[in-house]
Amino acid sequence: MHSRRIVRAVAGATAVTALVGCDSGTTGQPTARSATADGPLVEHIHTADPSGHVWAGRLYVYPSHDVDTGVPPDRLGSQYDMRDYHVLSMAQVGGEVVDHGVALALADIPWADRQLWAPDAARKGDRYYLFFPAKDRDGIFRIGVATSADPAGPFVAEPEPIAGSQSIDPAVFTDEDGTTYLYQGGILGGQLQRWRNGAYVGTDTYPANDEPALGPRVARLTDDLLGLAEPVREVVVLDEAGRPLRQGDPRRFFEGSWVHRRAGRYYLMYSTGESRQLAWATGDSPYGPFTYGGTVLEPVDGWTTQGSIVEVGGDWYLLYHDASRSGVDHLRDVRIAPLEYDQDGGIRTVPR
Repeated sequence: MHSRRIVRAVAGATAVTALVGCDSGTTGQPTARSATADGPLVEHIHTADPSGHVWAGRLYVYPSHDVDTGVPPDRLGSQYDMRDYHVLSMAQVGGEVVDHGVALALADIPWADRQLWAPDAARKGDRYYLFFPAKDRDGIFRIGVATSADPAGPFVAEPEPIAGSQSIDPAVFTDEDGTTYLYQGGILGGQLQRWRNGAYVGTDTYPANDEPALGPRVARLTDDLLGLAEPVREVVVLDEAGRPLRQGDPRRFFEGSWVHRRAGRYYLMYSTGESRQLAWATGDSPYGPFTYGGTVLEPVDGWTTQGSIVEVGGDWYLLYHDASRSGVDHLRDVRIAPLEYDQDGGIRTVPR
């Protein structure tokens, strides 16, 4: 049992009020407020890096929880000093949003020392899995997993990080045949540039600007979703001519992988970092390669953005964050916007 808080979110320009029933994990005394069109999902806390999933007809959003702990900003993102996770949910897009409270706290993760960055979640049978990055006591980002019988938590963390995991930004994709894959990785503060052949080397090594860019990593998960069933491999993003994007190309991968499947095609979305865009690419396999297709989201307020794509009731939506409400890069807010595809399967850019 944990308390909840209800706020009202608006997608696009129309507010839709939805009744919040006796869903699992939604006990307590709610409060409510009205939001403006295209406003943040919630405003009583700052949230970012949203991963969206629909379970039992309800949209669950797994964001990071931004707080200002007084850590000075630096190039590696030390100011992003998040210490717990909240789970948000809604019966329908545009309806009331439930904050289910703290789902997992840093103090309850035996191996983690600091910085609970962007999470994701998965379901198998009657169990729910929260995947998350954190720095261990040696200052190395690892990927952990926690489990719960409730999609809103609370989650109980495994005592050790996932063996073979590396860097940040776990994203979980379950294909139509039931196979589940874990994507991970982010450069700069995410430390992907410090990994070589599955080992952390501790020094920053980037390709030259005219060499193939670093890409995210992927591996199939074990049947219990608690470990990797194979070594990680690199995901390659190609340009229109079939060549790997170069490190100096502003379209190259920076962080925040997200994979979904639509009409038989696999879509990879990722953040480009400094250019503040979400890019998309398509492929024929969850392992890639993926061919760059365009921009999902125009640049937002804040240093970067990250998000997910989710189908709700036959319609597609983009979940993302920006820093327009606070004006502070590390105090961001999750938003949601309708997403449209062209007849040929291309993603239409979401305007800001």
